[in-house]
Amino acid sequence: MAAPLSVQVEFGGGAELLFDGVKKHQVTLPGQEEPWDIRNLLVWIKKNLLKERPELFIRGDSVRPGILVLINDADWELLVSTSGDSPPSTTPLTALRAS
Repeated sequence: MAAPLSVQVEFGGGAELLFDGVKKHQVTLPGQEEPWDIRNLLVWIKKNLLKERPELFIRGDSVRPGILVLINDADWELLVSTSGDSPPSTTPLTALRAS
């Protein structure tokens, strides 16, 4: 079982307006069977942080086109394309910034 994970989630470029105008959120994700990845985090964000208009932030099980997701200040899609390990939505999570 994966231990609880403490991460900073940051929204900018107008995305913060969907989260009551709050740009930075320090959150502790609960322990679960599988390690946390972007797909699981997006579900958690939608359920626990998103305050309005989810269609402007999430499409299916990923973010809408045009939303840049950074993990440790690097584009999550580029991280996966260089490592070739896993698709973007299953990249192990350490930190997230969306703008």
